[in-house]
Amino acid sequence: MTRPLITLLAGPTASGKSALALAWARRTGGLIVNADSQQLYADLRVLTARPSAADEAEAEHALYGVADGAEAWSVGRWTRAALPLLQRCAAEGRPAIVVGGTGLYFNALTAGLAEIPDPGPTARAEAAALFDDKGEQAVRSALLAGDPAAERRIAPRDRQRLVRALAVLNGTGRALSAWRADTRPLLAPGSWRGWVLQPARDRLYAACDRRVDWMLENGALREVEALLARNLSADLPVMKAIGVPELAEVVRGSSDPEVAADQMRQATRNFAKRQMTWFRNQMMSDRWVKEESIALATLLNDGGSQL
Repeated sequence: MTRPLITLLAGPTASGKSALALAWARRTGGLIVNADSQQLYADLRVLTARPSAADEAEAEHALYGVADGAEAWSVGRWTRAALPLLQRCAAEGRPAIVVGGTGLYFNALTAGLAEIPDPGPTARAEAAALFDDKGEQAVRSALLAGDPAAERRIAPRDRQRLVRALAVLNGTGRALSAWRADTRPLLAPGSWRGWVLQPARDRLYAACDRRVDWMLENGALREVEALLARNLSADLPVMKAIGVPELAEVVRGSSDPEVAADQMRQATRNFAKRQMTWFRNQMMSDRWVKEESIALATLLNDGGSQL
């Protein structure tokens, strides 16, 4: 049986995904495709622990540092950039490994991406006003009547998703869940094999702390200074990346470097925990293998290489 040419390698921050992918690429000559929404940004090499120039010289990497901080990439934009790369590899008979921690990117590839119409400014404003004036329960009650699946799926206090679901329902006349049900996987069945790294929590948290220390020692503060000098909107994804708000306060003189460092460590651990929860709950298909650690030999034998 021919092994899949596409390997998907997901996992939380600081779990060792990039190092494993690089070792895989050295052995196979495969292409490494970034699936981390923050590593897209050229402005965040240090704060996202993007592969170094030396790593990129050892194996071909794609979609790292390709976005400007003034841009806001959506899942759809990422898939439109990633799919041609994977199609090219397939045409050449060359393996590819998609590696990162943004679960929505993997979900788009394996479950599909819904093309949901814009509900319009009126529907968005009305849904937001209902939440702000009447509270979360009022929005949930409206969703229970028209989109109960979305109401059950959206976590408590998630204002953004609740408002969007109600805006789509009212603005398009169709439930968000119905739009999503029409989706089809972007990758053909049998063309990929997925792995999820699930390190032991204590080991993962220690790695998160070490990563923050490395960032601070290797120019994270200078990176934030450069970002602030651009006067970008605080709403942009690049300005919300872990480390940017914390170190911005240091640059402005309103926080101490050690306090910021502690905040970054905690924020990184919290983020890793959320990623672990997402992967555990969302990646249920038997095409996904979940392991505490993955040896290179295992990935080569079972993860899709053509060796």
